[in-house]
Amino acid sequence: MAICWLRYCLLRYQFRPSWFSFFVALLVISACIKLGHWQYDKASQKLQLQDQLDQAMQAAPVALPPQLDDVQAWRYRQVHVSGQYLPDYQILIDNQVHNERAGYHVLTPFMMQGTEQVVLVNRGWIAVGNDRRLPVVSVPQGAQRLQGQVSIPSNKYYTLESPQAEAGWQPLWQNLDLDKYAAAVPFSVLPVVLRLNPDPAEPELVRDWPKPAERITTHIGYAYQWYGFAFTAFAIFLYLGFRRKDVVGVSEYAAPEQAQATPLHGHQPGASPSQAKPSGVKK
Repeated sequence: MAICWLRYCLLRYQFRPSWFSFFVALLVISACIKLGHWQYDKASQKLQLQDQLDQAMQAAPVALPPQLDDVQAWRYRQVHVSGQYLPDYQILIDNQVHNERAGYHVLTPFMMQGTEQVVLVNRGWIAVGNDRRLPVVSVPQGAQRLQGQVSIPSNKYYTLESPQAEAGWQPLWQNLDLDKYAAAVPFSVLPVVLRLNPDPAEPELVRDWPKPAERITTHIGYAYQWYGFAFTAFAIFLYLGFRRKDVVGVSEYAAPEQAQATPLHGHQPGASPSQAKPSGVKK
């Protein structure tokens, strides 16, 4: 029966897509596949970063040097550093969310002991106040010994800030741009940020740093979604490409059910052809 239907469809229809639909389908399918590969590559990169984080967390903390020859090699490393904070150049990074609550990241420059080099320290997340005023975050005074994780801030972000520099020191920043920060302060800044480990002495500052693996499944899900769009576009292209043939005499190839359901003239169901009574013949 399936073969009969296939023969019937091939006799009645043929695949004749237009050039316009062909190029549209090619463009859509190619774009969806490319976007799927892009999301899958991002998942692979996050997986590599997570492996790097796991290895760094197992290593013993080392002293942070005042000069970094290979910045990428220090990503996620556990380090310790001694010195003192410079509270006058502390900044707050806006639009930071923790447990669905808006807040800020508090970043304070830290002068490394025995050098003129400064490392920017992310001291943690603090919630936004009810009146939307900037929170007043105290800074520890005197010599300090810090321990935390090295982070390399991304230079890819969207901002609504004006590119023109504003007069005076601005404590609230929309994004962390280390080059912009280094140009605004009167000291040299390392091209990394130190994320402090949790400290009971500062409970108001949350130090729950994100892990690369948290978004791997999201990227893979997006990749499969784009691949699904590509398959759907291909199926629609095939469906719209089949057209009915304009051939005289095709109607004689009736559907299999119709051909089987039409009995011989005068033939009764259940009777053999020899028992059928011819039309117009009387006994």
